[in-house]
Amino acid sequence: MKGMAFIVVALVMVMAIADAQTICNMPTSGLMACKPAVTPPKPPPPTSTCCLALSHADMRCLCSYKNSKLLPTLGIDPNLAMKLPSLCKLPHPANC
Repeated sequence: MKGMAFIVVALVMVMAIADAQTICNMPTSGLMACKPAVTPPKPPPPTSTCCLALSHADMRCLCSYKNSKLLPTLGIDPNLAMKLPSLCKLPHPANC
C-alpha cells in the first residue's frame, strides 16, 4: 500500500512540474487548451481558457515558431495558429 501511495504522489509531482513548464510565457496547459483550435480539418473556435493563456504569452516569441517544421509534426496548422490572436481579439506583432 505504501508503494502505491508513493507512485500516486510521484505522478502528481511529475504532472505539476510538467504543467509548470512554459513556452513563450504560455504554460503547457494553455498550449493544450489551444490545440483543438489549431488542428485541422475543422477546428472549433478557441476557448476562453486558450484565449486567457494566449493573452499572457510573448507573441513575438510565439511568432518565431510560425515557420517551424515542428508544428505540423504535432498536428498544428501554423496558419490556424497565426489566426488565434485575432480570434481571441488580442493584438499581435505586425511582423508576425
